[in-house]
Amino acid sequence: MEKNTTKPNLSILNLALGSAGAEKVISLLLKKLIKDYNVTLFLIFKERHFHIPKEVNVVSFTDRPSTSPMLVKIACGVLILFKYNRLLKKLNINYALSFLPFPNILNSISSIFHPGIKFLISERGFPSNNTSKKISHYISKVSYPLFYNRCDKLFSNSIYINQDLKENFGIKIPMDVIYNPIELPEKVIDSSTLSETKKRLNVITVGSLIPRKNQISIIDALEGSNDDYTLNIIGEGPLRPVLTERIAELELQNNAFLLGGGIKNVNDFLVESDCFVLSSRTEGFPNALLEALAAGLPSISANCLSGPQELLNDNLPTKIEKGGFLVGKYGILVNVDDSEGISSALAYLKENPEERERLGKLSIERSKQYELDNIYSIFNQFVQS
Repeated sequence: MEKNTTKPNLSILNLALGSAGAEKVISLLLKKLIKDYNVTLFLIFKERHFHIPKEVNVVSFTDRPSTSPMLVKIACGVLILFKYNRLLKKLNINYALSFLPFPNILNSISSIFHPGIKFLISERGFPSNNTSKKISHYISKVSYPLFYNRCDKLFSNSIYINQDLKENFGIKIPMDVIYNPIELPEKVIDSSTLSETKKRLNVITVGSLIPRKNQISIIDALEGSNDDYTLNIIGEGPLRPVLTERIAELELQNNAFLLGGGIKNVNDFLVESDCFVLSSRTEGFPNALLEALAAGLPSISANCLSGPQELLNDNLPTKIEKGGFLVGKYGILVNVDDSEGISSALAYLKENPEERERLGKLSIERSKQYELDNIYSIFNQFVQS
């Protein structure tokens, strides 16, 4: 691929370009980066869920899947490190970015050998929760300060992530917060329809069926709801049998539906709903919640670290009673793992159609602050400063 010699050369290193949140952010940034840089995307593994612009030079180091065991991932990382460093020099890279801990460590090691390159790393999840197992937590406690502090700067998608990195992992390099971008959908909810009286409220949630996403707390919130709600769960994962069993136990087969994963037109489901619920125990910055806001949905979210409080209440201090909820500036917050709180919040929205309309309008306004052009402007300034 012929390079534009007037543009600086920028690379991004990541595990793959699968369907997760960090990969979606990369795919959106690529659309803008190609206008200002000669871009190379380094992928350790083969998955490519998102579209990659033809102007991007893509280098895949291995055909193995990113779901390979950790020891295989480490071995692959060691094996590709030499080739990665050789290509950084050959391509005359000016800015070397990476996303997520493992690529960040590889990038940090490479910084030792390329003093002329600006190395930038990105943390996308709340570190103390992502390293909750004793062994991984110990490894992170040692490796993060040892490697991350070799880079020039770090950016994450939450002030709480940066705070955790500084206070609990000894990160001393400059850190910025750059929130996830979004492309605003063409189709949004007509907020006036949200104020219509509903016999049954259509509730939706989106996320992998894994313990961290905690969809079981939404199912539990529907117990004894007397057909007041329909719950659509978009996502796939190992907890499908557990969720299916809980739905049967609570006799909610006519209320709660597991729609599966791999759905490309998620926005079509969002705009046919009346409210969105995020039940996660922990997040980095929840793309699913941001997409629900952009669709114009009034939203309920667990007040987990990190993201929901920043999105729905401008990061204002919150105190929520057990089983209760807080109506924030842009949505409703409940305590983590509190199905009673979710139930109360759902009842509030069902009984107050004017609130659904009000929060729906605010959702769209809030999402505009995260529009791709706005976030890319901040990101580009971060790279070059």
